[in-house]
Amino acid sequence: MRILLINRNHFVDGGADRVYINTGELLEKNHYEVAYFSSLDEKNIKTRFQKYFIQKIKTRYTSIFSKFKSVKKYLFNQEAAANLSQLIKDFKPDIAHVHLFYGILSPSILKVLQKYSIPVVITIHDYRLICPVSSMLDINGVICEKCLGENYFNCIGKRCSEGNIFQSTIVAAEAYFRKYYIQPLKYISKFIFVSNFSYSKHLAFNPDFQFKSTLLYNFSKTTVNSITVKGDYFFYFGRFSKEKGIISLINAFKHTNLTLVIAGDGPFKNLILHEIASFDNIHFEGFKFGSELQKLILESSFVVVPSEWFENNPMTIIESFTLGKPVIASAIGGIPELVTTGTGLVFEPGNVKDLIDKINIANEMSVDSYINMSKNCINFALNNFNEDVHLNKLTGIYKDLINENSSK
Repeated sequence: MRILLINRNHFVDGGADRVYINTGELLEKNHYEVAYFSSLDEKNIKTRFQKYFIQKIKTRYTSIFSKFKSVKKYLFNQEAAANLSQLIKDFKPDIAHVHLFYGILSPSILKVLQKYSIPVVITIHDYRLICPVSSMLDINGVICEKCLGENYFNCIGKRCSEGNIFQSTIVAAEAYFRKYYIQPLKYISKFIFVSNFSYSKHLAFNPDFQFKSTLLYNFSKTTVNSITVKGDYFFYFGRFSKEKGIISLINAFKHTNLTLVIAGDGPFKNLILHEIASFDNIHFEGFKFGSELQKLILESSFVVVPSEWFENNPMTIIESFTLGKPVIASAIGGIPELVTTGTGLVFEPGNVKDLIDKINIANEMSVDSYINMSKNCINFALNNFNEDVHLNKLTGIYKDLINENSSK
């Protein structure tokens, strides 16, 4: 089987990128032939397919004239269409698996894949197909569903894209372009949702998703751990931004004498460093990955995921469970599907008092209760995030679509 993986980044800049890279490595490790299509960037992981990659569209910090020139490429990238066509001719894929494509690669790739009769599966990592800014958050970081019914003009009026009227207009225009010119439901063979919550939201916007959808959680490359011991600190790792709830988390630990360790990067980094400067119980470890990150997870007591947006299937929770580490998380989006009374504790999103209460409950948990919760996390990971389980389900989806396509 020859599989073409498509994503706007060929390096890890977020959870979706990590899933894209992990999926490629998993397929290659199991002797599937894999090609990649993405954009050029100095941070890219090296690949022999880089010669097909396209230039990124740069609109920030450029003149208004340059911004307007880029609009056409943003909506329908001819370079992406041409380069993808050449890659298809050279590689001859049996199936294409798309991750994030909007903005950089554009819907032009869907037209090309249809032209060459290649079945397409897409993993839905966010809400871009139903929300122009993908997060379902307005300019103030408040959950917004005003585009229900494909009323994307609301994005312009509310300036949802960073408060910028030009950017908000462009992302709304892209949404309308997909609606009227390249409707993903007509070009994509199967939508993989990584949470039931995400599926239900998409279904509310368009009932036709029910005919082409399936559920498959993300997976972890980490080998499932044996039972862990309860550490002496709580741990946050990930993006430092408002929607991740990092400010609420910091405020909670300001009112305790318990230790919080944070690791990551993002637009709120400087603000967070300023906020924690006078608090001895909150420690910043910088951006961590690989074995260093795993060590921090393993030596913690609980991982905290305080998100304040519709999280889908957070890799933070997946990686924590795989290492047998229970989680304290906000009850929002797809999180409650993972974090239950058996695998952690949940609190009301943005409610600092409720978060403090759950932190204290976790801190006072007995060793036996903690070990039992850790076992539950490991079992959940084995059943849902295991590489072999994921590979079998994913390649089963591929094979079904290839067979359907060949019988047409």
